[in-house]
Amino acid sequence: MTVEETPAPIPAETAPVLEEVVPVLEATPVEVVAPVEEKPTETAIYSAPSTVTSAVDPHTKMYSHINGSAAQLLDRLAVAELCKGWPVYRDASEWGNYRDLFTEDGTVWTTWSGPRHISDFISISQAGKKAGVFIMHRECGTLAELSKAHPNRAVGKMKATITHRFTFPESQFDVDCDCRFIFFAQRDPESGEWKARYVKLFYEKDKVVPVDGRTAPVFEKEELERYPAGYCYLGAAQARLGYEIDVCLPTPFNGGLYERMYGEMEKWLGGEEVDLFWEGE
Repeated sequence: MTVEETPAPIPAETAPVLEEVVPVLEATPVEVVAPVEEKPTETAIYSAPSTVTSAVDPHTKMYSHINGSAAQLLDRLAVAELCKGWPVYRDASEWGNYRDLFTEDGTVWTTWSGPRHISDFISISQAGKKAGVFIMHRECGTLAELSKAHPNRAVGKMKATITHRFTFPESQFDVDCDCRFIFFAQRDPESGEWKARYVKLFYEKDKVVPVDGRTAPVFEKEELERYPAGYCYLGAAQARLGYEIDVCLPTPFNGGLYERMYGEMEKWLGGEEVDLFWEGE
């Protein structure tokens, strides 16, 4: 709200001076200069869509996600532990603990790996670390949803930031990518243990962070447009290392895959089998 202020009265000794100046100003012609049209630079700057998230609730149903019985609280805690295990164990190369988060047939998706059986993913992660690949994860908050109708099914949701360090001749920088890890978790009816069957991510936005605060790499518009806006810088930088980037991962900008992911989450909680293998479609 704008507040209009009453101007202070002009001192009497100043008034005669103003009376002499104002007529001069009013009589002086003012040259109107046409605005100069700015020309784009030769290197266009890539601009992702401005709408980051939709105002529409992507869920069509509600599940046990807060409060509830003591058993529900413990189950959700167990699923949240699975989620937190990714950044804690993978970043520290605690491969035994990391593998223990998953079922025997567990599958994970990342930008640089595409879909991989968990054992294969561990192998290529180890090879990458030996070659100098440096990827860390910051957990930003985790919750879980349980199916009341199918008590052995749950979905874990972990907000995180992937931070990948790159060292190129012209600069050293991180690409930080805000994302949501989605764990499709199931409980073994006999042992009662929760494990992750699938892990796939929503990639929401990313940015380049120069290590020295000054020297940033240049990514051409055409290079960035090869990858979804939610992880375009991450994809472009990883592609420079020789990785084949999975371009079929859900982001807020590719509405079809975004909605499809939520549909698969609800199918999972409904006791159905899910299809998360969208590559090449």
